[in-house]
Amino acid sequence: MTKNILLSLLIISLTILEFPTIVESRSRARMYLELQCRSALYPDLCVQTLLPYVTKTGLPSSQLLAEISLASCLSKARFTKAYLNMVAKKLNETEVNLGNNQAIEECIQQINDGVNQITQSFKELQKIGKDGDENFMWHETNVQTWVSAALTDATTCIDGILMGGISSRREQAMIKARLLNVKQLASNSLAMFSRFTMRYRASRGIKNPQILS
Repeated sequence: MTKNILLSLLIISLTILEFPTIVESRSRARMYLELQCRSALYPDLCVQTLLPYVTKTGLPSSQLLAEISLASCLSKARFTKAYLNMVAKKLNETEVNLGNNQAIEECIQQINDGVNQITQSFKELQKIGKDGDENFMWHETNVQTWVSAALTDATTCIDGILMGGISSRREQAMIKARLLNVKQLASNSLAMFSRFTMRYRASRGIKNPQILS
């Protein structure tokens, strides 16, 4: 009994001693991310998205932050696609809504395109620096083009859902919220990618396209 009490006290003591270090580490990570995310259109979401990964891995490079941001956007887009498919199936099974779900079907196609574009962007980002700086601009343009297209798809999808196809306002609001989150994550991913490419150019002495022309 006494040994168990002493062991419990020891564990509590160690936890108390470690707590300030944990808090300091998390605070340091948040400050680091606030600096990295200041150019994002949605900085609070940017910090919230990246913080769980930063506290586990330390302070990652700007490239890794861009990769994490894109991966988070991809994950959210996939979940949103699955949710839209579920809603479409439910509409098809409801006789009153039969043939009246064109908006949701178009939205599924757009979000599917977005998933493919973000997947391509992630793969392209990982190639930067591995096949020579002469291919940097090619990779950079591809990532920017594909993520921008995914952002546009999410925006178009939101507009289509609001125009019609979903009679339930609650369902409509839930779909809009999920799509808006994908849109915001895509926007933040572009900002993190731009921050990374700016640093990459500076470290490798690569000039901006406008300077080259």
